[in-house]
Amino acid sequence: MSGERDYYQRLAAAYVRGALAGSPVAGAHPDLFTPPLDELAASAWTRLVALGEAEGLRLHRFKRTMGLPRVRKVLGMLRGVQPTALLDIGSGRGAALWPMVDAFPTLPITCVDTLAHREADIERVRAGGVTTLTAMAGDATRLPFADGAFDVVTLLEVLEHIPDTRAALTEVCRVTGRYLVLSAPSRPDNNPEHIHLFNEPTLARMLREAGMHHTGADFVLNHLLIIARR
Repeated sequence: MSGERDYYQRLAAAYVRGALAGSPVAGAHPDLFTPPLDELAASAWTRLVALGEAEGLRLHRFKRTMGLPRVRKVLGMLRGVQPTALLDIGSGRGAALWPMVDAFPTLPITCVDTLAHREADIERVRAGGVTTLTAMAGDATRLPFADGAFDVVTLLEVLEHIPDTRAALTEVCRVTGRYLVLSAPSRPDNNPEHIHLFNEPTLARMLREAGMHHTGADFVLNHLLIIARR
């Protein structure tokens, strides 16, 4: 059985519940699948993770490690601004999302990703009991939200993938009510999906044009992190 330190236990347990809902496994363990997630003891979360592993579910995305340095820096930025509603664009496999949900368990987070299977993974966590999460497939250049709909928006390791960066940043800033936290590679790498390379002056100018004020920047292991305020 996996130890409690191996995973973000609550999130992995929720994923297992969402993925196996309605299955014979769930029917055989009503004590794990019927009560609200947060009414279960931590030992029950551990049992759920073990069931998921036995069923061959891919739980590696919920592994608790020391964390990426840039993700730790983002969490520090978020603690500084204390968001009340957050939009995470390009949630992907959850490298930043799951640490954010773990660090801010009561924060409503809406996740947007272009890939339907990423949306489905997040939806399983929501269905399993993490009701602060909302997942949807979408495009950063056409967001279905009102102006200033989210107190804080995170755009982490995403902008360098988008062909029309100006349109994406304009749209992201439109739905930002207070702060935008952005990260991107600061040096060339061998990822063929990275089609842009940014520096701080370029991003600061683009943010100003989109109605934001660049209020701080940091560099963490070949990545640029910027926080901007409306």
